[in-house]
Amino acid sequence: MTEAEIDAAVRSDSDWAGEPIDWSKAEVVTPPKKQAISIRLDQDLIDYFKSQGPGYQRRINAVLRSYMQQRKTG
Repeated sequence: MTEAEIDAAVRSDSDWAGEPIDWSKAEVVTPPKKQAISIRLDQDLIDYFKSQGPGYQRRINAVLRSYMQQRKTG
């Protein structure tokens, strides 16, 4: 893609707020180390997350993290 095509794609993206991003305060964040475990989940739950495409384990982790954070603060 050319720069002009990239700019046009960004402007047409509904998630784009339209304001430039200030990267001056960006920080590198190292994700926490993952630990492999064995867990039994309902088959329909696994099927649902897998149907969303690659990265289903990451999405399950994100859902569990969100639940944990809400319980901690709520």
